[in-house]
Amino acid sequence: MDDSNDNLKHHCGVSGFFSAEPANLPEKLFYSLFSLQHRGQESAGISYREDGKTVTYKDLGMVSSVLSRYLNKERKSTAAIGHVRYSTRGGNRIENAQPIAVTCNKGDIALAHNGNISNAGELHDRLRDAGSIFQTTSDTELILHMIALSRKDDFFGAFTETLEQLEGAFSMVLIHDDSMIAVRDPHGFRPLYIGEKDGLTAVASETCALETLKITEYRQVKPGEIIVIDAEGTRNSFLPKAERTSQCIFELIYFARPDSRVFDESVHGTRKKMGAALWECDPVKGDVVIPVPDSGNNAAIGYAEASGIPFDHGLTRNHYAGRSFIMPTTAQRELAVRMKLHPIRETIAGKKIILVDDSLVRGTTSKILVKMLKDAGAAEVHLRLSSPELKWPCFFGIDIPTREELISNSKPPEAIAEYIGADSVMFLPIEKLKKCVESDNDYCYACFCGDYPVKVLN
Repeated sequence: MDDSNDNLKHHCGVSGFFSAEPANLPEKLFYSLFSLQHRGQESAGISYREDGKTVTYKDLGMVSSVLSRYLNKERKSTAAIGHVRYSTRGGNRIENAQPIAVTCNKGDIALAHNGNISNAGELHDRLRDAGSIFQTTSDTELILHMIALSRKDDFFGAFTETLEQLEGAFSMVLIHDDSMIAVRDPHGFRPLYIGEKDGLTAVASETCALETLKITEYRQVKPGEIIVIDAEGTRNSFLPKAERTSQCIFELIYFARPDSRVFDESVHGTRKKMGAALWECDPVKGDVVIPVPDSGNNAAIGYAEASGIPFDHGLTRNHYAGRSFIMPTTAQRELAVRMKLHPIRETIAGKKIILVDDSLVRGTTSKILVKMLKDAGAAEVHLRLSSPELKWPCFFGIDIPTREELISNSKPPEAIAEYIGADSVMFLPIEKLKKCVESDNDYCYACFCGDYPVKVLN
């Protein structure tokens, strides 16, 4: 459910290009970032090499409004990176928009980062005590300070030394002078893909951003891999191996676009498996399966196909409503949800509804939705979530609220159902979730169980 009061916030998306011959890379960035818009809607920006200099343009807003100027004429470049942002660490301020570009003793550097540095507080204090002056509240800036302050003489040595001190999630793209660099943290928390076509090398958070540009030959950047692309070609190296791979399971549950592959898994196919797994342990026989659009669509299809219960659209989403502000009264919050979602009475009236969504955070939006469906004539509403109960915050790039705010920390499913007015609430058991992915040991489930793959400050 995409509502600013009660959803998991998107993190960020990155894209980068290197061309053997000068090409209109800013235009390609526009289209790839537009494909990644679902990963962040607060700001957008690009950096690209032009006449031996790095040019950066960024602003608050969506890709279409911020970067449409790059569709009006050709801007030849050999290296370019871009970013769409939702703030996890630091607020929605123009100085926190990315890429962040600097000129320092290690050259011209522009950096775009998807993830969250879990030891950022410790690093910030160390850098501040060493005399660093910060221009942003983003943990991405820390990386640039560390590169500049490194005693290593060369950029790559300083960059590698810096990466080895970072904890948490970082899939990032950089421009260093005339080269483009892609790197993924050793745990592999966030997805990153690289592909090539006709002398063009492209990197993006999801495969949909590559396929938009008809790049269909690609591979996943491996956990801990550093890839450097410049006029001499492509070369790679690796950071020290982590104890375990910890890919974010919520990429497959909710964040990634259904037509993407992330972690070498089909997002659409995996979500259908989650929906089918929900049905396997559901004691309720409903009359119709309806999704909360758009995040519940694929799991609802999987549930309906497995159960034989008809699938139908019972809620219509207004895609032009934009993001809702946090409303102070119940009536205003209900109006905000109704601006986005409206019931289709002929699908709902008199029916026992299986309502499928991806997750439950605070429960405020679900409460409004259940009331909306019952007001439209639903005989019963049974809420089914294609994720386990959220009980722990995330420190690796998802804006999950504090434990106190997560409804599953204070209420079991029966009490949640009573609170939101549903006839029942059921979550996908974590054991069932693990069976929906190819290599279940390669995923992070910390937001469900509190088993963090690295030490965090609770």
